[in-house]
Amino acid sequence: MPVTRLNFATTTLVRQAIPPPTTRSPSSSSSSLAADTLAFAMSQPPLDRPQPSAASYAIAAAIIAFTTGYFVGSARSIGLFGRSPARPATSGAALDNDDSASDSDESAHDLGELQAFDGSKEECKLVLVVRTDLGMTKGKIAAQCGHATLACYKAFLRSDPNHPLLKRWEHLGQAKVALKVDSEDEMLMLQATAVSLGLCAKVIHDAGRTQIASGSATVLGIGPAPKSKIDEVTGHLKLL
Repeated sequence: MPVTRLNFATTTLVRQAIPPPTTRSPSSSSSSLAADTLAFAMSQPPLDRPQPSAASYAIAAAIIAFTTGYFVGSARSIGLFGRSPARPATSGAALDNDDSASDSDESAHDLGELQAFDGSKEECKLVLVVRTDLGMTKGKIAAQCGHATLACYKAFLRSDPNHPLLKRWEHLGQAKVALKVDSEDEMLMLQATAVSLGLCAKVIHDAGRTQIASGSATVLGIGPAPKSKIDEVTGHLKLL
């Protein structure tokens, strides 16, 4: 009996020392787990994100510019912004018009009758006599020579489109030679001499809108004609 009472007393003391386990409801367990997870996440150091590179900024800017341009272009095509005013002619076009107008001031009247020189089978050439005292640029000289060539050609077409000298010149390479003189007086004397021989002689006058005085005689075109006949007029001149 004494032993049995001792065991009973010991068991009672052990039960009193160990607290009974606490029971949690499912809802309280979930709340506790969520709170623990949030606390753990907040305790962690923030992640380091890399800064955008220059290439990323460039690509983004290109996309924005393309999109903006597309929509603006579409809006203009349907007239959302109204019609843009007509642009004035460019300075380059103005210079071209100036050359065209000035070089059309060639001698309007045909100076004499063009000879055919039927007895000659010689090669024909066209001579362009340029004034060097005007200080024209190379481009200006080239334009004036071109107009002088055209003036002589048109003179033949007005006289006879099938003129034998014109046809011979066209078939044999359309030879052209540029010579020079120092004054207008000398140029006009050469023109008079050429006309007296029955040659085509055309003087080009400039309108004076760019480089030289208005009405200045710039280039004298002589021919096409047999070489020997033209040399009677310009054989003493030097090449340009």
